[in-house]
Amino acid sequence: MKKKLSLTSKIFIGILLGALFGIALKWLPSGTLKDSILLGGIIKIMGTGFINAIKMLVVPLVFVSLVCGASSMGDVKKLGRIGIKTMCFYLVTTAIAITLALGIGKLINPGLGLDMSSIVTTETVIAENKSLVDIILGIIPSNPIQAMASGEMLQIIAFALLVGVSISILGKKAEPVKILFESLNEVCMKMVGIIMLVAPYGVFALIANTFATVGFDAIWSLIKYMFAVLLALGIQGFIVYSGMVKSLSGLKLKPFLKKFANVAGVTFSTSSSSAALPLTIESMEELGVHNSVASFTLPLGATINMDGTAIMQGVACIFIAQIYGIDLGITQFLTIILTATLASVGTAGVPGVGMITLSMVLTSVGLPLEGIGLIMGVDRLLDMTRTTVNVMGDCACTLVVSKSEGELDLDMYYSKEENNIAKNA
Repeated sequence: MKKKLSLTSKIFIGILLGALFGIALKWLPSGTLKDSILLGGIIKIMGTGFINAIKMLVVPLVFVSLVCGASSMGDVKKLGRIGIKTMCFYLVTTAIAITLALGIGKLINPGLGLDMSSIVTTETVIAENKSLVDIILGIIPSNPIQAMASGEMLQIIAFALLVGVSISILGKKAEPVKILFESLNEVCMKMVGIIMLVAPYGVFALIANTFATVGFDAIWSLIKYMFAVLLALGIQGFIVYSGMVKSLSGLKLKPFLKKFANVAGVTFSTSSSSAALPLTIESMEELGVHNSVASFTLPLGATINMDGTAIMQGVACIFIAQIYGIDLGITQFLTIILTATLASVGTAGVPGVGMITLSMVLTSVGLPLEGIGLIMGVDRLLDMTRTTVNVMGDCACTLVVSKSEGELDLDMYYSKEENNIAKNA
């Protein structure tokens, strides 16, 4: 029986064929066939149609998934201090991650040298600079329906979180509403799955259009983009997380890093924090973390702690702004940080959702969504590392919280290290 190609394989094939087709079109003389039938017709329909399909899902998916995420956090209130510490750790590290990504993006400038401003098909509107007070007030929607209709992402996020928290506080009284939103979330996830079935064709068209217009210049910019993302992920994992474990808990890093290596093997190969969750919990308990902490912080982290995804979104915003010749001000940077941090609460572990949330962040600052075609072309290669960093953050939080609550068995944490010392003595 023939084995079916995975979606990842199909996207890679679409990238390769799109690049080859685009290069061939680059050398084809201008005329009706190239400009009207191919680039202005078939390629435009496939590429723009795919982008429009993604845009169609942004508002309903973000709103519904955030309501579901916030409404299921009843345990946070029950667990008191542990819940507060966990939420603070996750939100702070996500904000650090997106800020780090923006800084590295500006340092490396992955999009400079690649001009795609001539092929953008949607009007780009960058909001004027506002004061911090205006930015904060702008998060509160005076009309949530209007905010959804106009795609005001920060206002949509704020309203969704308020609805979700209210459902959580009401408990059984709001159970029917919670069930309704959970069903709607399943519908949204299925819609994402359906749209991702045509992703290889959409990516083919977008990549073909890029190479037909700008040629080989896109390759060097993509290499710089990938390097910037990987560099930010490395710093987040080995400096931010390791530094927080060391400074906040006083623990030695070696036992943690050695045990996490087993988890990293699973996250790197599956690109799924949910698939690695059983092993993650087991590994943390073997390090001496009490089950009452691990069984709360790790599943919650797998749901809302998406630092690796936030890093990708930050670098992607810089990259896309630069290739389209758009200058981002302090207001846009603050908006990106706020949007990506809050959006991490509702990011689901489903293939394709990362691109939907990226389009949400791009929309929040008025950047062209066409750039997603280039990002998607290499995103599968980065997804494995991104997922590993996400889970490393969950484990770091678990250690810090368990140590602060006195729920960490230090003898178990250092046992293997002590046994090795004894054997070598």
